[in-house]
Order: sequence, then C-alpha cells, then structure tokens
Amino acid sequence: MTLNSEITLHELAGNKMLFHANLDGRKLKDWVDDNQRLIQAVINESGVILIRGLKRMTSSQFSGILEQLFAGPLLDYTYRSTPRTHLRGNVYTASEYHSELTIVQHNESSYSNCWASRLGFYCQQPSKSGGETPIADSLKVYELIPQEIREEFERKGLRYVRNYGLVDLPWQEVFQTEDKAVVEASCIENNLDFDWTEGGLRTTQLNPAVVIHPKLNKKVWFNQAHLFHVSALPKKVRENLISVYGECNLPRNCTFGDGSYIPDDMIAEILAVYERQMIVFKWEQNDVLLLDNMRFSHGRLPFTGARKVLVGMTGKTGWTECT
Repeated sequence: MTLNSEITLHELAGNKMLFHANLDGRKLKDWVDDNQRLIQAVINESGVILIRGLKRMTSSQFSGILEQLFAGPLLDYTYRSTPRTHLRGNVYTASEYHSELTIVQHNESSYSNCWASRLGFYCQQPSKSGGETPIADSLKVYELIPQEIREEFERKGLRYVRNYGLVDLPWQEVFQTEDKAVVEASCIENNLDFDWTEGGLRTTQLNPAVVIHPKLNKKVWFNQAHLFHVSALPKKVRENLISVYGECNLPRNCTFGDGSYIPDDMIAEILAVYERQMIVFKWEQNDVLLLDNMRFSHGRLPFTGARKVLVGMTGKTGWTECT
C-alpha cells in the first residue's frame, strides 16, 4: 500500500503493515504532525500499522504522540481485567502476567459495554527472547469460524460472570475505588448485574458476541468468551477451583446469554481459528504498533528477560454505535 511518496507499507510476517519512519532531523512532534493524516488513513483502511525507526520516548512523550496521531485524549483503564501499572500521561504497562504465560488473543474490553476504538503500543525494551504481541484480524476470524458456531453465538449472545478477589483481581482494583456505592453506581451505569457475596462481589453482564464495524459496515468477532470460559483454565486448576469454590464462584466464566453452557469443542474451534490467523513479529526497541481495536485482536507470547511495552487507549465507543 502506498498512500503517497512518504508512506509506504512494507511486508512483515507476511503482511503489509510495517512503516519505516524517517525523521530526517525533525523533532518527533513535527514528524507526527507531518504524517498524522496519512497514518490515520492506514489505520482506517487496514486496521494496523507498525512504525519502526522512532526515537526513545518517556511515557509522557508516548502519550503526547498518541494524542497527536489519534486526535483525542487517552482513556483511563476502567473496569479492569488485568494487573497493570498506571504511568504518566494516562499510559499503562502492558498486562503484568507471569512471563511464562501466554495471553490469548483478545480485543481490549470486548467483555464490557464500552471500549477504546484505538490502541497504541510502544516497545521501550524488547525481551531477550519471546514476548511478541501477536495480532489477528477480527474480520477474518469471524469469516473463518464455522457458520453453525457463528450463528449460535449471534443468536444467543453471551453472559459474562466475574467473582472478584478470590483468585481474580479484587473489586477495589477493578473499579478503582474502595467505596461500594461508587461500584454499584458504575454497575448500574454499565448494565452490570451485581451481588455482594461472602467472597466480595459478583457481576453478570449480557453482551453480543459480534459487532458491526462502524467504518467497514461488516461483522467482526468481538468478544472474550474464549478467555472467560471455564475451559480456558488448565484442567487441574479448573478442577481445584471448582472443588474449593464451586462453579458459580469461579473467578470468571462465560455462558451463552440464556445461561446454557458453551460446549468446550466450540471454544477449542474458536481458539484454533485465532491460532491460524495470528500475525507474529519480533519487537524492536522504539517500535510503535497502532491498532483498530475492533478490527484487530492482540495477545502476548511467553518471554525471558526484562520486557517493557507501554499501552495507550483512545476513542471510547460502545454497543450502541456498533449494532
């Protein structure tokens, strides 16, 4: 893809998504000003761009660059699902899970009723090995999931259940408050059913499994059923948690919207499609990855050594804009 003589996308991991930046003595802010419109056009058309060759940035500088590129303020990480550290400029560390674990493909906050339409990642320090951020095209994922599975998910929708504080994040961290009244108000505002339990808090939310992308006007697979579903847990962990807490008190679970169980083989088929569609590239220091969050999912592969990837989110949207 060539938008003009200045921006040409090169092939990376079999996909035209890599843009070699040439600052040519310009300040980073000036370079962004010169290329903002063209980079936005790439995101709108293809959903992803990896910019290579930029200068080292602080979290505040990265925040400023994202706000320039996306022409809007960065969002708070609300209704959290993973542990992260809040840095300056409303930038966060990538999910702080153990380095030996894989973070499965997902669209950010697709379990919620609102989410960021744009994500930006900045590789401040690549890991010694591994640690890639694989991505997958949600449009292709939707098309490749077997029709009978798609239709059942679309017809029934999804029911997400979270029990906070047993093994998952405590509700105080998820909602960023110690005040139960604030939590209840947030749940009501975001169509979350809630119950205070002996273990802390349980929420239940009904969501669609598929959205219509507002720019493409096409359906994309946009949910986290495969992350919340009980089969996502390793067998021994799953059995131990059920024996201790019971299935209704699992940290997370997902059923169809009518409460019926999603067969394990359906979840396995969805995961297999993600696996086949993964685009994997090696991070280089100072890389910036920009994603249309509805168009592309992302994950994380296991790694060794120190790794520091920063994340910023912008463009709040929700189900009312995508149905």
